[in-house]
Amino acid sequence: MKNIIRHISSGFLIASGILYSCRHEEIPSVTTTEITSITTTSAKSGGNITGDGGAKITSRGVCWNSNGNPTIANQRSSDGTGSGSFNSSLTLLKPNTFYYLRAYATNNAGTGYGNEVGFATLDITRSSVDDIDGNTYKTVSIGTQVWMAENLKTTRYNDNTLIPLVTDNTAWDHLITPGYCWYNNDASTYKPDYGALYNWYTVATGKLCPSGWHVPTDLQWSEMSTYLGGATLAGDKLKEEGEAHWTILNSGATNESGFTALPGGGRIDGSFVYIGTSGAWWSVTAYDAEKAFCRELDNDIDELMEGFLAKSQGFSVRCIQD
Repeated sequence: MKNIIRHISSGFLIASGILYSCRHEEIPSVTTTEITSITTTSAKSGGNITGDGGAKITSRGVCWNSNGNPTIANQRSSDGTGSGSFNSSLTLLKPNTFYYLRAYATNNAGTGYGNEVGFATLDITRSSVDDIDGNTYKTVSIGTQVWMAENLKTTRYNDNTLIPLVTDNTAWDHLITPGYCWYNNDASTYKPDYGALYNWYTVATGKLCPSGWHVPTDLQWSEMSTYLGGATLAGDKLKEEGEAHWTILNSGATNESGFTALPGGGRIDGSFVYIGTSGAWWSVTAYDAEKAFCRELDNDIDELMEGFLAKSQGFSVRCIQD
């Protein structure tokens, strides 16, 4: 009986070995899809898994870098599981940069890579627009939006009527009507780089920006922030690089969006504050009867901060194309 058991056991082991041989797993085979929809900071690609290697595909997508031979240790997308074709979106890319890309697919045996392809993101599109005072502003495309790349400086509405210039601190603090000023009431020093400071009542007229442009809504600010990777990443992509204007700027600032945000400070309770360390920009969207939504950047904080401020206070304005 023991011999029979041994014989059966031996046969079982042999059979098991044959079975194992039939189920031997290999890394997947995959090809890389053509790159399309290239913008300044995004692109689309994907892949097609032509062989699963005898095991389930547990992850797939594309990986990329700027050096060549990208792997899943570099930036990558995650686009589901299983065999067949898939689509991938690349985001948070840098403008005017060449990237190398490969599709990948992973199973229990390892990760297989497709053919390597290369592409370059678009350079930032710049143009200009004039206001009714004759000031010329650089503009920049961010996603599908077109923004001024400089703070507004106009002293007149687009219907050619004057905006009230308010220099007295107490008078400014009590304003419930439109008004503008220059930081420290010193146009020669602060106007060229930082533009003017406007209260929200000026914004609410709907006549502040050049024809064909408007002060952005809170939603439009959010759309721009989302396109740049969300509030925690957008701040550094919006700030001007270096310390020519920013005081002790955080090292991550790149201005890769081309927005060139500057720390123009503000006028709070009639007083001029925070030049060089902070900038805030109005939205046209009211929060309540006394406050309106805005965005703020600080020198030592990465985030593009969302909040609301008193309508009587003075802050910068960036216009967005209609």
